Amino acid sequence: MTHAKTPPPEAASLAVFAQALTRRFGNFIAVDHVDLSVKPHEIFGFLGANGAGKTTTIRMLCGLLAPTGGEAWVDGLSISTQADAVKHRIGYMSQKFSLYTDLTLSENLEFYGGVYSLTHNEIADRSAVIMEQLGLTPFRSRLPKELPLGYRQRLALGCSVLHKPRILFLDEPTGGVDPVARRTFWDLIYRLADEGSTVFVTTHYMDEAEYCGRVSIMDKGQIVALGSPNELKREQNALTMQDVFLKVVKP
Repeated sequence: MTHAKTPPPEAASLAVFAQALTRRFGNFIAVDHVDLSVKPHEIFGFLGANGAGKTTTIRMLCGLLAPTGGEAWVDGLSISTQADAVKHRIGYMSQKFSLYTDLTLSENLEFYGGVYSLTHNEIADRSAVIMEQLGLTPFRSRLPKELPLGYRQRLALGCSVLHKPRILFLDEPTGGVDPVARRTFWDLIYRLADEGSTVFVTTHYMDEAEYCGRVSIMDKGQIVALGSPNELKREQNALTMQDVFLKVVKP
């Protein structure tokens, strides 16, 4: 039987704490000795170009992919030895969220509520609130495949927050959606943080980095910049986060 690792003292007060977190695929190092800390109730942005290692990192933190080196604790739980417990503490929206195309929007929410052991009344009440917040109420009886991508992404987000997770991992939640939908997403992200959730969000939209309390920039599997948007702009003598990104990420 594998015993849970005792977290270092720092991990007890943090939502996410990683030490030398590493993931190899053969000879390729996707995530290279990443150290990271995320505070409770923080909106933490995780930036990087495609292939930088963001998704691999987030999958490890969600207990979906075992690290090949280092360790991380999510809500005080080891991702190596307590992965199943981690999964019940978090919400996760992947880049390719698996919705059930033969279930209506309401039925998808009901299904995911059952996965998280919510009662029938909890599912009904929470689903009504989420659909109203995300503008999905008029489409509650529609199938996901009948709706544009932006609405499917809204439903995917709704499923990931239905159980009011302590920590929410969003992997490029606004990819491919229109500016109005992006604003709706961020309104809900702010609301979730206000209600006590920690939000860990990856994005390749540099303007969205401005919405985060702190951001990190990942390049070739390593974190190359970390701080608040204003701090990073001052450090790099840049006017925008786009300029910061271009300065710290090497071609």
